[in-house]
Amino acid sequence: MDIKKLITGGIAGGIVFFFLGWLVYGNLLSDFMRQNPGKIGWIDRKEPEFLYLVAGQLMYGFLLAYILLKGNVNSIVSGLITGAIIGFLMGAAIDFTMYGTTLVLSKKGLLAELSAGIVITALAGAVIAAATGRKMK
Repeated sequence: MDIKKLITGGIAGGIVFFFLGWLVYGNLLSDFMRQNPGKIGWIDRKEPEFLYLVAGQLMYGFLLAYILLKGNVNSIVSGLITGAIIGFLMGAAIDFTMYGTTLVLSKKGLLAELSAGIVITALAGAVIAAATGRKMK
C-alpha cells in the first residue's frame, strides 16, 4: 500500500468528515435532533471538545481511505458508491446498537443520523478517491 496515498486520503477524508459534520449535524439537523432526542433527553455538550472531535474525524478519514485503497477503488464514482455502502454498514451497526442498548437515540433520530452519515461518508469517499489520484468514471 502506498503510504503517501493513505496519508493524503486520510487527511482529505478527515477534513470532509469534519466540515460536512459541522454543516449537517451542527446546522442542518441540529434543531431536528434536539426535537427528537432519545428517552434520556438532549445530552450534547454545550461546547464540543474539538481536539477529540478532530481526532475522531481524522480516524474515520483514515479508516475510509484504508478501505478504499485496499479495495482498489479506481474512480471517484466508485469512491462515492463504496463510501455510501461503508457509511450505511458502519452507521447502521453503530446506530442500531446504540438504539438497542442506550436511551440516547429516538427512532426518528436514528433514521436521520443514519441517512446523514451515508451521505457524508459517500462524499468523503469521492473526495478520498480524488485525493488519491483516482479518475472520474
